[in-house]
Parts: sequence; C-alpha cells; structure tokens
Amino acid sequence: MKILYEGGSAEITEKKSRFIATVRPVHSEEEAAVFLAEMRKKYWDARHNCSAFVVGDRMQLQRCSDDGEPQGTAGKPMLAVLLGEDVHDVCVIVTRYFGGVLLGTGGLVRAYSKAAQEGLKAGRIIDRIEGSVLRIRTDYNGVGKIQYLLGKRELTITDSVYADSVELETMVPAGELKALKDEITEKTGAKAQFLLEKPASYAIIDGKAVLL
Repeated sequence: MKILYEGGSAEITEKKSRFIATVRPVHSEEEAAVFLAEMRKKYWDARHNCSAFVVGDRMQLQRCSDDGEPQGTAGKPMLAVLLGEDVHDVCVIVTRYFGGVLLGTGGLVRAYSKAAQEGLKAGRIIDRIEGSVLRIRTDYNGVGKIQYLLGKRELTITDSVYADSVELETMVPAGELKALKDEITEKTGAKAQFLLEKPASYAIIDGKAVLL
C-alpha cells in the first residue's frame, strides 16, 4: 500500500495565477483540519486554500473543498489525483494567488490537478508492508545459513547481537513468515530459536527496513 512518508511543496503558474501545493501525511480528519488551519495562517493573504485528503487502508475517509472556487473545479480534481495515484493517508492543500486572468472551469480543473500532482512529486511516497518483526537466536554455525536465507528473500537484518550466541532481527512480509521459519528450522537442524514474532507495518527506505 502506497503512503506519503514525507511531505513537500511545489508551485506552478497558470495565466499569472500562482498555485502552491503542499502535501503532508495525515491519519485522521482532525490532523487534516490542523494542517489546513496552518496553511490558511501561513497564506493568509491568498484568495483560496483548496484541499483534499484520503485516510484509511481502504481510503474510507475522503474529503475535499473548493474553498470559494466554482463548485467541482478544485477539491474534486485534487481528490481524483490522490485516488488515481493510489496514495493513502495524505492531504494536499493548493493555495491560489489570483493573477487577474480568469481561467475558466476547464482551466481551473487542469491547474488544480497539475498542482496536486506536482505536490505529490515533491513529497516522498513509499510502499507500506504488513508483516512481522522476527528475532532469531542461533549458534555461530547457523549465522551464515540464516543470513543466506534472508538474503535470498531480500530481507534485511535490522538488528544483531553477537555474544555467546547470536541474535538476528529482521522484518518479514506476512505471506512469507511461515515458509521462512520452516527453512531456518530445516537449515539449522532445528537449533535456531524464534525469540520474537510481532505484527508490524514497515517500509524499505534507502535499502533498510524501517518500522512505521
């Protein structure tokens, strides 16, 4: 599932009107309202601060506002961009400074859509993975075998402790957990222990697994 990990902003100009798009991760309608209030305060002299957001695994919460623009020319096109890009838990606010030239209904739809797209590009979108944190204890003979099995599945080691025995921690997609544990048990002759197995949401960021 794609989510916005880091916010950002971008600006476009259409017939002398400035459209400033700001995106931010949100997880509730209340967070979106706080974000909108912040942007209205920041751009207090702008004519419009239009908004759209989607929240939830199934995008079950969706809201948008034209904020004074002709009905359907700002909020809905922006919301359509979020839905089209399939990004969850995100709010986009597009601030417009009127440049003195009317854009017409079609021109407004295109401008707000383009601004929302550029705003998303300025943020950082990642894939959220549902799975588990798995912590494994093994003797030194089993370390290389476990590292090989994790590497084969492109799973990164997120923590390691070397003492009398070795503990390795990794994050595993939900559909791979049982098969991985069975492989580890087989390859280590059932000498590996599974110390922790906890559901988690995570993402691969810059080559590393990071809890969300």
